[in-house]
Amino acid sequence: MSKIKPSKGSPYARILGVGGYRPTRVVPNEVILETIDSSDEWIRSRSGIATRHWASDEETVAAMSIEASGKAIADAGITADKIGAVIVSTVSHFKQTPAVATEIADKLGTEKAAAFDISAGCAGFGYGLTLAKGLVTEGSATYVLVIGVERLSDLTDLTDRATAFLFGDGAGAVVVGPSDEPEIGPTVWGSEGDKSETIKQTVPWTDFRLGDVSKLPLDSDGNIKFPAITQEGQAVFRWAVFEMAKVAKEALDAAGLSPDDLDVFIPHQANMRIIDSMVKTLKLPEHVTVARDVETTGNTSAASIPLAMERLLATGEAKSGDTALVIGFGAGLVYAATVVTLP
Repeated sequence: MSKIKPSKGSPYARILGVGGYRPTRVVPNEVILETIDSSDEWIRSRSGIATRHWASDEETVAAMSIEASGKAIADAGITADKIGAVIVSTVSHFKQTPAVATEIADKLGTEKAAAFDISAGCAGFGYGLTLAKGLVTEGSATYVLVIGVERLSDLTDLTDRATAFLFGDGAGAVVVGPSDEPEIGPTVWGSEGDKSETIKQTVPWTDFRLGDVSKLPLDSDGNIKFPAITQEGQAVFRWAVFEMAKVAKEALDAAGLSPDDLDVFIPHQANMRIIDSMVKTLKLPEHVTVARDVETTGNTSAASIPLAMERLLATGEAKSGDTALVIGFGAGLVYAATVVTLP
């Protein structure tokens, strides 16, 4: 018989508060058209994006995270010293070590909270939410801060007609804490590494270290181009619409719910066409509010779900206590879907 005492965590967990931060600079499609041969009509018809936010030098990954986290902590009705763990999902923090989560935990005023980063692309918020739920129910932390944050403008090739218009910057955060009822459902998640080439960084950082110019992308003037995100648009679209609709249905089934039980649908804000196609494939009823934050925020990867959640609640399109299906999917290819009660 084991001598280890059983954990004393909460029986369940829930999202207690949400916060978001969008950089002050708003970038319309007209700016994107300065570097690619396209049109505002084409961008809107292909993606649904009209504007996005790009961060200034001062709006770092850490700075945006701290702003969003402060709002989430206040919304949860607690203080930062109660946070027992900080989980940051990002692919655009370029300092390999230490984890940016440690800086955020310190500057927020936590009491030596556990802090770590994860890299799960556009599914990163779902991965972080799942880990937070486990920490709360297991008893390792009473309150966990989950942050999705990106500065994808740093990884955007503004001459790439297929991706230049897609990406934006921002941070979204939630506080996960104890609950007497199940308010974060089982997570359906996974990866399909055989499709990893469909969304990727153009070249690895090691190619810069080795100094072999033949391996590096060059611009029209022969200058070395910074690594950027590239993708096979049609392959990603088909996978997201058809395969991720199946995952979303599995998450509903795991929670014991049907589409009729939903109040809100918050998919990763990848592309308006993908969102609308998923709604149709899932046969969501008319009463379900659908997040379409991508129109004015762009694709912010790990930040997109909490940012969309925060906006729906702020505008009154969704309300506290609503039942929401959230699903993230992206580079890897990875995915995560669950049903939650909105804070």
